[in-house]
Amino acid sequence: MQERQVTAGGESHALPNPFFVLATQNPIEQEGTYPLPEAQLDRFMFNIRVGYPSEADELAIVERTTADGASSADAVLTGEDCLRIQHLVRQVPVASHVARYALRLVRSTRVRESLEDKPEIVRDYLSWGAGPRASQFLVLAAKAKALISGSSHVTPEHIKAVALPVLRHRLITNFNAEADGITTDDVVRSLLETTPVDEADADTRATLDSVSR
Repeated sequence: MQERQVTAGGESHALPNPFFVLATQNPIEQEGTYPLPEAQLDRFMFNIRVGYPSEADELAIVERTTADGASSADAVLTGEDCLRIQHLVRQVPVASHVARYALRLVRSTRVRESLEDKPEIVRDYLSWGAGPRASQFLVLAAKAKALISGSSHVTPEHIKAVALPVLRHRLITNFNAEADGITTDDVVRSLLETTPVDEADADTRATLDSVSR
């Protein structure tokens, strides 16, 4: 994934842009499903939970997949369009207080650092926290969220909106969490409720003079 190439028959083949990887995984409790190593999980930007469809959606699935007729799909974007959109996402400005808020969320999960300043739920239930990739992906995902929402810049609300899919697979819970039924989603939600935005810098008009692009 990181090298953006595949190897077959001893020969490596570079993959063109836009390049991304989607992977599906059955619930870990099912037979034949095995957990991925943490280093591999960390390379995925998002972990998105997909539940059962609603009754109406499931009915639509049945009707479309059991009828007699050829399926068709029309292209809505070219590869060049995707690359232009990716470039636009990176141009969305992030004020310094918003970037610091994202970093506080990520750094508060790191139990291997000083525990005195860590939230109780982190001290009690995590054995490993999120690394630097989490900070990068959290800000980048928030930029995309802002662009899709029609916002001119990233706000703390955009950070909060993408925190669960960015962080849930980067945290490792301990035995206490398993015994008490605490999941990584519970930890992230608690951190979102308790991690403050730096109010001293919260005036966007003042902080947009210093942005990350």
